[in-house]
Amino acid sequence: LFQYTEETFLKAERTDLDPHFENLLQRADKTEEHTRRLLSCIESYLQPNPTIRMEEVFYEKLELKKDHAGRLNNLELMAQAMSEAGEEFGSTAPYGSALVKIAQTEQKLGQAEREFVTASASQTLLPIRRFLEGDMKTIQKERKVLNSKRLDLDACKSRLRKAKTVESQAAANSKTSGSFPVEQAEADLRVAQAEFDKQVEITKLLLEGIQTAHHIRCWRIFSEN
Repeated sequence: LFQYTEETFLKAERTDLDPHFENLLQRADKTEEHTRRLLSCIESYLQPNPTIRMEEVFYEKLELKKDHAGRLNNLELMAQAMSEAGEEFGSTAPYGSALVKIAQTEQKLGQAEREFVTASASQTLLPIRRFLEGDMKTIQKERKVLNSKRLDLDACKSRLRKAKTVESQAAANSKTSGSFPVEQAEADLRVAQAEFDKQVEITKLLLEGIQTAHHIRCWRIFSEN
């Protein structure tokens, strides 16, 4: 916390990451940002009604099975209304007959839409959502750990600099000051450096593992549906 405060308000020195690693971080941020936007768009496209959309997400989160098979889409509702009106006016009458025929067409369109939504949800929407809730969440978690290790490392560097300054001042004043504080600070720095380097490698492996090839396949399936 002290190191974070110094960096924020006093512009204390901080350990920089190498350019390649920074590029990986930027790519991950862009991938997550645009993937979330795409996910939001496809969710709205497949289910324009936000109330129904949130209800379906809610039940999915709780892993409850809610039967939506009985919920008709707009085309199916139109087909139902036309069919009932056609029967009421008489299927042999010109107007009633026309309504029944149009209802049959609307019913086929409604069924096609239902199949498209089902296929798109399972083959495109869900894989992309799993990527965000799985891979990207893991990466963000490890990035937080990395930043914590980096703060620890910089705090150790700061303590070592201060210990050396105190030792130098004591030597200049001909005062006896053991080198124990410096040795301890150096030992702490070695441990912090090792932990930081290890976390860098862990995070780098995850960042380099981000693949968009699977997303290409998901969107290709979506367009083919």
